[in-house]
Amino acid sequence: MFHRRLYFIVPEESHAVQIVADLEAAGVDRRYIHAIAGKGATLERLPAANERQRHDTVWLMQRILWTGNLVLFALGGIGLIISATQGSLTGAILSFAAMVLTLTAGFLFATRVPDTHLDEFRGVLLHHEVLLLVDVPKQRVAEIGELISRRHPEATAGGTGWTIEALQI
Repeated sequence: MFHRRLYFIVPEESHAVQIVADLEAAGVDRRYIHAIAGKGATLERLPAANERQRHDTVWLMQRILWTGNLVLFALGGIGLIISATQGSLTGAILSFAAMVLTLTAGFLFATRVPDTHLDEFRGVLLHHEVLLLVDVPKQRVAEIGELISRRHPEATAGGTGWTIEALQI
């Protein structure tokens, strides 16, 4: 199942621990909360992000999918040209359909999928701050964001991304 990943920059670990407690009280399971420590910070009392989360595997997957979509579009275009020169109506229709499908998928991905990634926080992680990654269903994004901003003004919302729960990325 797809989840939205909310990023929160927290100035120190003690604040992050309080936020995690509030998230758990709001019904967010601890396994959907991940912390990445900045330079000099520890994660002794926080749920640490796994290796895939720390290396932003979602970003890698997104690049692979985007590149694959572009390749399929190009192959559809080549197929359309070949079909037109060969006089193959079926080939032209299938090639055109592939191009429309990949164009539509690319458009939907670019306009509807949130696009915040870990690289945007590398500067933050050079300090003693903590980056919290909170994975929630799409319908809870506003609720959780509002909870954190209301109860923890010291936390900075860093954006929203996406993740696939089953892959633990």
